[in-house]
Amino acid sequence: MSQQIELGLDTFGDVTVDNKGERESDAQVIRNVIAQAVLADQVGIDFIGLGEHHRDDYAISSPDMVLAAIAGQTERIRLGTAVTVLSSDDPIRVFQRFSTLDAASNGRAEVILGRGSFTESFPLFGFDLADYETLFNEKLDLFVELLKEKPVTWSGSYRAPLVDMDVFPKTESGRLTAWIGVGGSPESVVRSVRTGIPMMLAIIGGDPGRFLPYVELYGRASEQLGLPRMPLGVHSPGHIAATDAEAREQLWPHFRKNRNRIGAERGWPPVTEAEYVNEIEHGSLYAGSPETVARKIAATVQTLGPDRFDLKYSNGPMPHDQLMTSIELYGTQVIPMVREMLG
Repeated sequence: MSQQIELGLDTFGDVTVDNKGERESDAQVIRNVIAQAVLADQVGIDFIGLGEHHRDDYAISSPDMVLAAIAGQTERIRLGTAVTVLSSDDPIRVFQRFSTLDAASNGRAEVILGRGSFTESFPLFGFDLADYETLFNEKLDLFVELLKEKPVTWSGSYRAPLVDMDVFPKTESGRLTAWIGVGGSPESVVRSVRTGIPMMLAIIGGDPGRFLPYVELYGRASEQLGLPRMPLGVHSPGHIAATDAEAREQLWPHFRKNRNRIGAERGWPPVTEAEYVNEIEHGSLYAGSPETVARKIAATVQTLGPDRFDLKYSNGPMPHDQLMTSIELYGTQVIPMVREMLG
């Protein structure tokens, strides 16, 4: 772990309701996300990541566009994705979009690459789900070459070959910051090490400690390949309010709606309130007062040793004002307490 851990936020741009319980438009949700990012910058949060989705419960399908708007209204917060679905995109265009964002934001851009936990982008952009694994591997292979910011010679199955082709714009630093989102398979961990792109662990359920074997594998693989230690990131959901009781009460109906919709699509049974409470008390749901959430984050950092922890602060259709309060408490109270606890 680095001397001072970075503490960030993630959102998928969940379509929210207003204070009367009415669904807000996608356009309003996007404007609200921009306002949330501006507040995050003001209260000292290190990073904000926007997820890419192509379905009606999430408003953000072009994270880089929203991040560009955020860049113009912020000064220090790092700007990235959570995640960019590389499998159904063009690696060259992804690199160009984020090197452009890097220029516009004075070097604050990051991209977290992943296969995505939803599959709507595949038919939308004309890709076959049967090629799910090979699409990601091949496109990641090309992206690794693009990160070198030198002329590329490359060939694959899903796009025309490149022969000594240069890609622009290049970054001022010479290296775009990139991560690979990993859900928790040994193969994904080793892939991250082999590409030289750091791992962002998505821990969305169960005791965070169960991911320790993947963290240890990450370190062993680097040693065996003779590579220097790479940064490690962790992403988990949560919500912060003045008290534990208030945070649980606010989050529960939105958590339940989000979880049950996804569960119905994937064949899961409806979530119970007992399961929800158990996930808060013993799992990977960081919901509670600032002190409670700070203690839980500090414990995870001490267990897994990440260099960055990102809290996914949007979980279902929770109203914008509650999300803003959660962000403010995270920046002004949780982050200072975590850093004090970690010494």
